[in-house]
Amino acid sequence: MGTARLSRKESQARTRELLRDAAKHLFAERGLEGASIDDIAHEAGFTKGAFYANFDSKHALYLELLDEYFADRLDEVEDALRHEGSPEDQARRAGLGFASHIGADSEWRRLYIEFCAHALRDERFRHELAIRLRGLRAEITRLYTRRAADLPYPPPFPLEQITTMTGLMVDGFALEKVLDPEALPDDVSGTMLYVFFTGLRTLAEQSAQANDWQ
Repeated sequence: MGTARLSRKESQARTRELLRDAAKHLFAERGLEGASIDDIAHEAGFTKGAFYANFDSKHALYLELLDEYFADRLDEVEDALRHEGSPEDQARRAGLGFASHIGADSEWRRLYIEFCAHALRDERFRHELAIRLRGLRAEITRLYTRRAADLPYPPPFPLEQITTMTGLMVDGFALEKVLDPEALPDDVSGTMLYVFFTGLRTLAEQSAQANDWQ
């Protein structure tokens, strides 16, 4: 029995996927500026024409990969918050999920660091990266707000600040994983967030007790 032929739409989608995978690999290996459009097309098994049939430019491809990275990050947080448990346990789950994701696909963590390095050299790309960072933080803050409504105490800091602080911790973990992956166990990310949210709970409870005494 022969293999079913792909439809035109399916074939185009497959070509785009192969180009994206090739670009992700080459960008992580050589840097965003070190991999040319010719390199990407050749790695994927296509011509430069196939690249331009799917992407207007390398910049457009950067942004699509960025959007995928941030969508994955948001999915990890949403998945953690869907599970039962305390905020501390959910934070640990989110941290472990992130570590598992970048551990299973090490190119992602190297690629994100490359995105940040490229943003320092390209003002237009820096602006696009900043927009996506703010968008991700806004979405995570929205999720935290919904979760906070179920808690018996108000958060000790504005949720926007909590989102920013957790993002900085996760990004720091990803950077350390690039620099010295063997020295940093995956469970450090989950433990770090667990300790942080445990501290938030302690501060909130102390504040509530202080208000009761007044």
